[in-house]
Amino acid sequence: MPPTPSDLPEADNPNGLTGGSGLSTAEVQLRLQRLGPNALPQPRPASILTVFLKQFLSPLIYILLAAAGMSLALGDLKAGIFIGVVLLANGMIGTAQEYSANRAAAALRKLEEPLATVIRDGAVREIDARDLVPGDLVRLDAGQRVPADLELVQTSDLHTDESLLTGESRPIHKRVAVAGGQEAERIGFAFAGSVVTRGRGDGRVIETGPRTKLGRIASALGQDSTAKAPLLIRMERFSRAIALSVGVAIVLLLAAGLLRGIGFAELILLSVGLAVSAIPEGLPVAISIALAVSMRRMAKSQVIVRNMTAVEALGSCTLIATDKTGTLTLNELTVTDILLPDGTRLVCEAGTDLDACTILAPDGSEEDGRLRAAALLRAAALPNEADLLKDADGWQGRGDTVDVALLSAARKGGLLHGDMRAEHPLLSRIPYEPDLRYAASLHQADGHVDIFVKGAPETLIEMCDRMDRGGLAAPIDRTALLRQKDELAARGLRVLAFAAGELSTSHSGVLKHGHLVKLNFLGLAGMQDPIRPEVPAAIRDCRRAGIEVAMITGDDAGTALAIAGDAGLAIGLDQVATGDDIRRAEAMSEAALDQLTAKARLYARVEPEQKLAIVSSLARGGHFVAVTGDGVNDAPALRHAHVGVAMGRRGTEVAKESADIILTDDNFASIVKGIEEGRVAYANIRKIVFMLVSTGAAEVFLFLLAIPLGLPMPLLPLQLLWLNLVTNGIQDVALATERAEGDELSFPPRRPKEPILDAVMIRRILISTLVIGGGSFAVYWALLQQGWAVEASRNIVLLLFVLFENFQTLNSRSERHSALRSPVFGNLFLILAIVGSQGLQIAAMYVPWLSDTLALSPVSLVEWLVLLAIAASVVLVTEIDKWFGRRRQSSSRR
Repeated sequence: MPPTPSDLPEADNPNGLTGGSGLSTAEVQLRLQRLGPNALPQPRPASILTVFLKQFLSPLIYILLAAAGMSLALGDLKAGIFIGVVLLANGMIGTAQEYSANRAAAALRKLEEPLATVIRDGAVREIDARDLVPGDLVRLDAGQRVPADLELVQTSDLHTDESLLTGESRPIHKRVAVAGGQEAERIGFAFAGSVVTRGRGDGRVIETGPRTKLGRIASALGQDSTAKAPLLIRMERFSRAIALSVGVAIVLLLAAGLLRGIGFAELILLSVGLAVSAIPEGLPVAISIALAVSMRRMAKSQVIVRNMTAVEALGSCTLIATDKTGTLTLNELTVTDILLPDGTRLVCEAGTDLDACTILAPDGSEEDGRLRAAALLRAAALPNEADLLKDADGWQGRGDTVDVALLSAARKGGLLHGDMRAEHPLLSRIPYEPDLRYAASLHQADGHVDIFVKGAPETLIEMCDRMDRGGLAAPIDRTALLRQKDELAARGLRVLAFAAGELSTSHSGVLKHGHLVKLNFLGLAGMQDPIRPEVPAAIRDCRRAGIEVAMITGDDAGTALAIAGDAGLAIGLDQVATGDDIRRAEAMSEAALDQLTAKARLYARVEPEQKLAIVSSLARGGHFVAVTGDGVNDAPALRHAHVGVAMGRRGTEVAKESADIILTDDNFASIVKGIEEGRVAYANIRKIVFMLVSTGAAEVFLFLLAIPLGLPMPLLPLQLLWLNLVTNGIQDVALATERAEGDELSFPPRRPKEPILDAVMIRRILISTLVIGGGSFAVYWALLQQGWAVEASRNIVLLLFVLFENFQTLNSRSERHSALRSPVFGNLFLILAIVGSQGLQIAAMYVPWLSDTLALSPVSLVEWLVLLAIAASVVLVTEIDKWFGRRRQSSSRR
């Protein structure tokens, strides 16, 4: 029976894609110009005017607009105009920041754009999926998202999940359609947006972009709203709550004032002053900037954050559940050992020059080594979908790293892949899938049909009833073979087994799982994937930071333990759990699984779907879990973990879309860098909150001291507005750009539910409020007692408050360390912000229009120096509190 189109011999199709040489570059360019890129319609970006108007949708802005209107109604033209100018400037700054954020988001989306494997100009290429055009030939593999609408021309156990389009949850088995109609459309086409859950296939692009089925659906939908980070939502709720409280207080104040006969104009000014003092207007903007800055810094460390929430969450993780291959290791497998069933060990020479390296027998004989390894290497190379290519830079592999390593070993053994394909034409294959744990292929031979299988030793040993001994078949000794596997695994090698068998010539030419019985076991190969050089140091950093690391792998427990030891993970035998252990614990109860995961830190022979159960159990145990993954079956664990981390290089599109973070270098050390930067981001948010809340509370305290004593308002509403939005607004943004203090990884993670306003911050805020508010009141009261005019006294108090803000900004640079420890020019922007805010205040005293509006006047150098000395007191008091805090921390550690 001739082979079907889906089973064309691979020897006739060395590129792995059907359909000849594909489109030419010139034809592709013509079609791109005529049809446009393969991209869904993007929502029309908001106009500058819309973005600008959005800046005024805030409770604070409403209060300030009301204040401006009241000022104009009361005839205070300058005050009304000044408030309008400040609001206009604030709106322009907010517009610029939002535009910058949109550009940053666009840059991140560019990094996430999927790739597609196509054949063009006779060569296989990997291109941006947006460059696909109708007529392109595309290769699909498990884990990929279908990049365009395709008519399938070749399939191999291909299944796709079309739930995004149809709502049908079960994957659909796809194959080449031989007839038309509705059923042919269902099985013979793969649609953009669907996910390949199993197998592989080739298809010809028929529609791209908005003309795909997904594109037509997307065109009918409106723009999705962009979700905000929970931290920002909490801050907005906090601001609204304060605005509501202030509104209630203002109503009560107006009622009480009117009953006492206080003038309405004075009450309005007092109410506006209270509102402006109490609300930390710059907090949402400053927090957004802090998170955006950290996102950019993470990107430089190969950590792409897909949403702001993950910045805060990553810094809070208490346990990293990491896979092994490519994350802890280099993902550069090399076959080092071949172990035959009779115990003969063959050495595969190291090196990348495959023409010079060879395989040696125990006595060092190259020829004997090649002969004895030939049968095993043939079984390693034929059920293989990789390719070896030689260019100016030497040998390059394309395809799965295991397959590339096996092809390299076969070449070292003198077996050329192209020759083997020609001598053993492919009839059909069973591709490797994680749940199968093997790959097999069926090949035409002289007078019979050969089966070759590679996979996990435990799986293949059960398929065999005999084993090869020097070219002769002997009864299989499963115990001895498993012992050999354990010996290789104990050395940290990844172990694969190989087997072969025959079928009669009357066989149909289609390989089925049921054919894989009574095979001949050919031997084992041990492969080494070296630990990344930077991983041991990163593991030490995690230990120092109080973060546990658990390794989840499909490898044998012995191999995994050896690799864990090389990586620096101190894991004992009592901390190892296997997939069978997980299965038994799940069958017993949820509590049994939780008891197992409470101790286990190495999970071996784990099936992909068990990863979610492990991660969920760790979370129930109180851990804040960051989990890594790259495959389709990792998606549930990535989505349900506190922080999902997908691999950017080898990760499937499904894994990337399920994750919060993408590692562009697949490197464990990058996760640790991300954790450090996440802790920096959260520390900067605390610095901003402390600085704004403490100075705002001090302003309110100043009013609460002055008004009950019958003193005039210590600061005018416009002066408060200037203080909070102008001089203070520069400095809180600068705090958002603070860099690491150097010890972020030297203390345990914060509790996930820990409030921002914890005991330490509340104590510091109270201390600062007493010093700043009380000190300012003392100066104000003293000046009035000495006969100073109210306007002159307010002028001094406003300058003093700006100086207090300057020193409080320096206090805020570190929660634990002395302000003197922070390098003066470690954050040049912050220093410029402090100098700039003081410069603005001094300039306002001399610029006629501003000085008149704000009721300011110049001060002498002596007066400025005296105020500087008074303002420095807040540093002294805070330093004393920090010193006692460090003493208490040291005592608790002892």
